[in-house]
Amino acid sequence: MAKVAIIGCGAMGSVYAALMADAGHAVHAVTLWPDHAEAMRIAGLRVEGASGDRTVALASAGTEADGIGVCDLVVIATKAFDVAAAARSCVPLIGPDTVVQTIQNGLGSPEVAASVLDGDRIAVGVVGGFGASLRGPGHAHHNGLEMIRFGAFSGLPRRRLQASAEIWTSSGFKVDLFEDVSRMVWEKLIMNVTFSGTTCTTGLTIGGVMADPDAWSVALGCAEEAIAVAEAIGVGLEVGDPIAHIRTLGGKIPDARPSMLLDHAAGRRGEVDAINGAIPRLGRPHGVPTPVNETVVAIIKAREAGFPA
Repeated sequence: MAKVAIIGCGAMGSVYAALMADAGHAVHAVTLWPDHAEAMRIAGLRVEGASGDRTVALASAGTEADGIGVCDLVVIATKAFDVAAAARSCVPLIGPDTVVQTIQNGLGSPEVAASVLDGDRIAVGVVGGFGASLRGPGHAHHNGLEMIRFGAFSGLPRRRLQASAEIWTSSGFKVDLFEDVSRMVWEKLIMNVTFSGTTCTTGLTIGGVMADPDAWSVALGCAEEAIAVAEAIGVGLEVGDPIAHIRTLGGKIPDARPSMLLDHAAGRRGEVDAINGAIPRLGRPHGVPTPVNETVVAIIKAREAGFPA
């Protein structure tokens, strides 16, 4: 079995950690939240939802990566704005054969990690359809297990990419490997862009946004702008009708509250710059108008300005 470190063991990271530990892997969890780490150490990590209900013992749980040692797999599952710090913290965990997987919403995280670590050991990951949340310290819930995809960032050998993916598949996850990493990332991004900013500004679930004509008109505008930017920069989406694809995936997790909404409700800064903010940033030099995403970003950032530093 493999030795795995989850750097950023929040809601999503807890789902990864629990299923991997349940499969027999030695999983080390690193989280920014001391109460979450303490609960995992004392009582184990409980994860319930689409995968069942289990409580597992982890190899370790703490707020620092020090002392874990070299791992077979390091998963950086932090928020996009914490990737640089996470990459620096996991340097002692990396040996000659270690694979580092970056799994963030939005755009730019693998490039940030590669500014700290060797890009030839990085795998880019995207996941979707989980709808994960923390019910309390040491306790996570998730609504689904839809999408896990990986591709090499630059020179990661195929055999090592496959070996890292096998850790996930042995833990009950369905994994697809991609050669076209840009397409892989953007097929997830259009989903995030549709629902993250819209649920955050309205307080609705994904199903609530889809059912409300006014909220859906905003979500649809965000999606259409993202699709137009993807086309302008040469990304070929292979999902059939992209809007139908988005609605199908959203319909599978109608009760989900995306992480941007959960962060906002908790008074924490979200990932709007990496998600909805990426659309105007890339659309501008290609002459693609993005007024809906620009408005959503401005509203969220104005509200976040009142959050504690």
